[in-house]
Amino acid sequence: MKDNRFIGFLIIIITYILAVAVGIAVYQMLPESMSVLFRVFIADVAATVLVYISGLLLNNASMYDPYWSVAPLVILPLLTGQFQNDKPGVILLLIAIFYWGIRLTTNWATTFSNLRKQDWRYDMLKEKSKKAYQLVNFFGINMFPTLIVFFSLIPAIYYIQEGSINWVTVFGFIVCLVATTLQLISDIQMHRFRKENKDKSKIINIGLWKYSRHPNYLGEIAMWWGIYIMMASTIPDKWYLCIGAVLNTLMFLFISIPMAENRLAQYKANFNQYKEQTRMLFPFKKKPQ
Repeated sequence: MKDNRFIGFLIIIITYILAVAVGIAVYQMLPESMSVLFRVFIADVAATVLVYISGLLLNNASMYDPYWSVAPLVILPLLTGQFQNDKPGVILLLIAIFYWGIRLTTNWATTFSNLRKQDWRYDMLKEKSKKAYQLVNFFGINMFPTLIVFFSLIPAIYYIQEGSINWVTVFGFIVCLVATTLQLISDIQMHRFRKENKDKSKIINIGLWKYSRHPNYLGEIAMWWGIYIMMASTIPDKWYLCIGAVLNTLMFLFISIPMAENRLAQYKANFNQYKEQTRMLFPFKKKPQ
């Protein structure tokens, strides 16, 4: 069963439908006297716990992988409906979120093989943590990303309730579109490269990847700064809500990128030379040493 790709998809879809149902139920059960933000947070955590349990039962932490992109596609439209807000700025916000979320979820679906395989990072964490793996699984693999996405979503949640629109809002929207398009192009180039090059030791050095070692991560970082700009454009007194974009940026700079590059250095030929010649994020050609 776990080897079958279709059945794997079906199990994940059912799991996420149940997670959405749990999240909505928890949100509705909480008293309305609580802030919307706190109710969303508790509901988000409840949905994450269900996904974690499903991964535990199937012995595959990658059950969580789509959560990063699926949760915002559920939370923000539901809140928009609750506040009955169809202002132009909110429409732009939802367009940005759906463009980002659909692209990221599609990329996950394209690379999904079956429920027997899980992300290499989880295997590495399992090997290193030994008996403490389930703690690492719950807090590190499942809950930590949920918290990062939640904090990144806070500006969007405030914007849906209070925001209007001006030219800076539109600029933030454009940042989101450019960021997601950057991810889309880099994904297409990576998939094409892998299809045409069966030698796993070969480094991708074409397109965006010629100028940036992680153009997809750059897009992910820029996306949430774009969302923050949209919120800050008309609710400047909530400037401190940049904490979500900051945490997201730090996660990639100090966790995701180092982990990925340490692994790549183990089997990619001339990887250190590639690092010297290619910038980590911003796609500008390095000057010769």
